[in-house]
Amino acid sequence: MIPIFNLFGKDISIYLIMGLVGVFVMMGFGLSVSKKTGLDDMQVLSMFCYSFIGIIAGGHIMYAVTQFDKIVALIRNFDKITGIRHLFSCLSVIFGGSVYYGGLTGVLLIGFIFCKARKLETGRYFDIGAMSITLFHFFGRIGCFLGGCCYGVEWKYGVTYHYSPVDACNGVPRFPVQLVEAVLNLMLFFTLYYCFKNGYFRKRLMAVYCLVYPVYRFILEYYRADEYRGFLGALSTSQLISLIYIIVTLIIVFVLNKNDLRQKAAVN
Repeated sequence: MIPIFNLFGKDISIYLIMGLVGVFVMMGFGLSVSKKTGLDDMQVLSMFCYSFIGIIAGGHIMYAVTQFDKIVALIRNFDKITGIRHLFSCLSVIFGGSVYYGGLTGVLLIGFIFCKARKLETGRYFDIGAMSITLFHFFGRIGCFLGGCCYGVEWKYGVTYHYSPVDACNGVPRFPVQLVEAVLNLMLFFTLYYCFKNGYFRKRLMAVYCLVYPVYRFILEYYRADEYRGFLGALSTSQLISLIYIIVTLIIVFVLNKNDLRQKAAVN
């Protein structure tokens, strides 16, 4: 694993590099598809740029939720804070990581607000967004694997880490859960693209993504061993959010389909 490499005397995170690769590939793909389908490519670009706010804010906020015990400890011991620098040091621990589901939720909220504010056809723009998100996530999970920040359960046929920033991960063969998720993300991308090209689930591809991804994410959580996930009872934070995503998505699809039927009935 190569979590950090040195370039011109500066340490650079491989996760950051893979994330940037994912961003550029995602944006290139989204702009290319938008031009071919008659959508305003500049609006797509703007939607992506605004969505980055959601990725950053949502990801860090959701990570803080998984650090709830640290938030409680900070509140209880707030009188012991010696100054602004000390406070920011504590907050950096609480908000220092990022959770994918938080970033995804932030992207969906920002994207929805963006489309409504500019009076764009949300479903069509979200179709491109669904494919682009999956493509980005493919590169992101490869970055996770190379960085070693999250890792799988012990498995005798697995990959052994030696340079992970998490000491507990090193020296033990582990199931490459990040690579498995990366492959599944890529398969989902091609599935969504096939649907898009053939007109299946038009204006509903984001719903397809929000139903399919949580299923295999829920299963893969059983093969993860890192402590960053957080737990609520028998389920990890991501498993609970996966269930919420499935339920909420089904409700939204039901409402949208019902509205479509009403509009068709009104026209007829």
